[in-house]
Amino acid sequence: MKFGAGVMSVFLLGLVRLLTGAQARWHGCPPKAEQRIYFANHQSHADLVLIWAALPQELRSITRPIAAKDYWTGSRFKRWITTEVFNAVYVERERKGEEDPLQPLINALESGDSLILFPEGTRGFAEDPQPFKSGIYNLAKRFPDVVLVPAWIHNVQRVMPKGEVVPVPVLCSVTFGEPIRLEADEDRPAFLVRAREAVVALREV
Repeated sequence: MKFGAGVMSVFLLGLVRLLTGAQARWHGCPPKAEQRIYFANHQSHADLVLIWAALPQELRSITRPIAAKDYWTGSRFKRWITTEVFNAVYVERERKGEEDPLQPLINALESGDSLILFPEGTRGFAEDPQPFKSGIYNLAKRFPDVVLVPAWIHNVQRVMPKGEVVPVPVLCSVTFGEPIRLEADEDRPAFLVRAREAVVALREV
């Protein structure tokens, strides 16, 4: 990480923890430096930052958040911060031509990186997550040895209410649950429902 990105990383980490606390609750598994896909609910653009800040440093250094390319490259600053600070993997929210939208994630996993993934695909505004899209199933099938860790992000939508430009200090936390895996005879619809239920179950923990 370059010097400027390192300074920004420390600044952002301090700011996020000041505004939100960024508490991590390891309910179903300990923090461990193994290849993982963390998958969580998605209600705010701040989700990416909060779950990144909740991880201990040794996991942040090997974990790359997934970022919607159209939003996070919309300005030079957002592109710089997601590239240089978060080392994000950009994905296209709309399929273009024959290109597999999962290819950037596949490349990252083949390189040994861990990922932070939001299987809803886009932000929701209801309390319950939207149905999960098939990407997490396809990755679980292709990379059976990567550990799938569900997570629930609490209160982050209140930090930056819709229409506001100034963050509001609100205590937030991320609860990490017990890992799941794709069973040998499990089809896509069943797995996606079970993965979503694993995330929702952490809401009351």
